[in-house]
Amino acid sequence: MKECSKAVSRRLHDPDFMGRFFAGVGLDIGGKPDPLSLYQELFPLISNVRVWDMEDGDAEHLAGVADASFDFVHSSHCLEHLNDVPRGLANWFRVLKPGGYLVVTVPDEDLYEQGVFPSLYNRDHKATFTIFKEHSWSSVSYNVVDLLKGLGHEAQTLKVELVLTGYRLQWPRFDQTLTPLGESSIEFVVRKRTSEEVERFGQLERPKNIDKVTRRYLNQYLADQRALRELARAQPPFRDESEI
Repeated sequence: MKECSKAVSRRLHDPDFMGRFFAGVGLDIGGKPDPLSLYQELFPLISNVRVWDMEDGDAEHLAGVADASFDFVHSSHCLEHLNDVPRGLANWFRVLKPGGYLVVTVPDEDLYEQGVFPSLYNRDHKATFTIFKEHSWSSVSYNVVDLLKGLGHEAQTLKVELVLTGYRLQWPRFDQTLTPLGESSIEFVVRKRTSEEVERFGQLERPKNIDKVTRRYLNQYLADQRALRELARAQPPFRDESEI
């Protein structure tokens, strides 16, 4: 169903999506018929979103799309349709600019396929996904943790979440994505490190100089911490049993 649309509501309440992940020029892979661009005005930092779908070419290869072209790459329930999942994910990461964000949702195999493959609910699914399991009932299962490790040193994993918003665990076998609320997915967000960060083994570049106002506030935080430590030495915490 409209899985991108379902995700919009919870993402609007997430400051990372509002102020960090969805910013600049983006690519929405497999966006039809429920593109992120329908909600562009709700995410004020988005300047433009290009939809990539079947008429544009194979989403596994993104042929013709230059490396480091987009500030963010989004895909809702497309990765499971690819013949070569790791290669497709690598190409999605390839077209992302350093410092940009890859935001992907895929169906969770236990919530969506529910122990049966080929999928009863979408025969075009070529893979199933779990966040991490030692053993899966599916012969085409991918651990998301392993997939993200395969992206290499440039990949900084920020979020891997099992999303079961509106999902009813007490229901019998049923495709709950048919309901207006039910999500049964895994969402992950990966930031592409800059070459300098990779050289420093992931350490972020810190500014050497900051403005006076910011310096005052940060120094005040340090002063507050010192004052609390001195107070704790004079009057150890959680010892006062007097009447309130």
